[in-house]
Amino acid sequence: MSRAAEPLSLNNAAARHIWLRAQRLDTQVPFGEGASAVAAAVAHLGYVQIDTINVIERCHHHILFTRIPDYRRADLKQAQSRDKSVFEYWTHALSYIPSKDIGIFLPAMKAHKREGHRWFGSVKPADTRKVMRLLRAGPLTIRDIEDDVLVEKEHLWQSRKPSKRALQLAFYTGAVTISERQGMLKTYELMNRHFGWDKLPRPASAREITAYLLDRALRAQGVVSLDSICYLDAPSKKPVRSLIEARLRRKELVQVALEGAGKQEHWARPEVLEATGEGDPTLVHILSPFDPLIIQRKRTELFFGYGHRFEAYVPKEKRLFGYFALPVLVGDDIVAALDLKTDRQNKKLLMQKWSWVGNGNKQAARKELKRRIEEELDRFERFQLAD
Repeated sequence: MSRAAEPLSLNNAAARHIWLRAQRLDTQVPFGEGASAVAAAVAHLGYVQIDTINVIERCHHHILFTRIPDYRRADLKQAQSRDKSVFEYWTHALSYIPSKDIGIFLPAMKAHKREGHRWFGSVKPADTRKVMRLLRAGPLTIRDIEDDVLVEKEHLWQSRKPSKRALQLAFYTGAVTISERQGMLKTYELMNRHFGWDKLPRPASAREITAYLLDRALRAQGVVSLDSICYLDAPSKKPVRSLIEARLRRKELVQVALEGAGKQEHWARPEVLEATGEGDPTLVHILSPFDPLIIQRKRTELFFGYGHRFEAYVPKEKRLFGYFALPVLVGDDIVAALDLKTDRQNKKLLMQKWSWVGNGNKQAARKELKRRIEEELDRFERFQLAD
């Protein structure tokens, strides 16, 4: 029996380059422009997270803007509502997902239809029948339903409208989808009618879902660990681990000893490790805290030496970076965290707090870094205030 190959040593600088290349943050216009660029970006990343916080532009628009310099909000609307190249469903959070991957999520939808959903156990069959009857007549927003008798919330984020809870449950079971958004107002539509299906596509098998999780991470992360592949999805770790071991035996993956990772194992495709050349060191990105580069906090700290703090729910006196700090990537370093707020009434971007981090703490580099960041802030402000 042959011995397993020794892990390949990889320092943090090389690991950062690989991850930035995988995230397409090392080049100016990686996906082109327009709705096709939105579809391409979501397909490459695997998902783009949706969130309600809008102290600046909501994170799904922000993440796309970071990778599509000429991004317009209408591009996402076209991709979702007209081209139907993306759809909404749950990954580790509510997200935009490539429509071509919908089969991966059908088993979860079927499970919710069969077993219910822990967040919507209070939904009554009569409420479900009501919203489905209304939907059969055409697309529906919660504002179209005016006869609900409000009920008490069971948790902070739950709606008091029984019809909204019923619509949300129907969304998770796959009976309906979100056909359009205006801000955070969702238009619900029957899934089959939205996509023009006579019947649902074939649900993915358990083996196909495992391969999807691994391939999505390898494509968008470059160097992966079990935690990064199965983020907030512990049950998937065992089958993913088995698939990794099979690919190692076939020499389709290489084990990597990542600087500072200790016993945490990492893997990459051989061709990713062999690729040479650095990205554009002049690029500056003001990142969303929900960006795929930031959302996995421990991974970000390992690769960049930057521990992001999401402090929107932290008491003001205990905040370090501010209410909604945005990490700033310059070249391949995170050098600052900016707490920004869009004043939409007076049409300007407000700087609440500027914190230097990492190499940004080096006094000699600050003047040039500040100039480059302020140039990007001008562009970022135009995006924030655009219609």
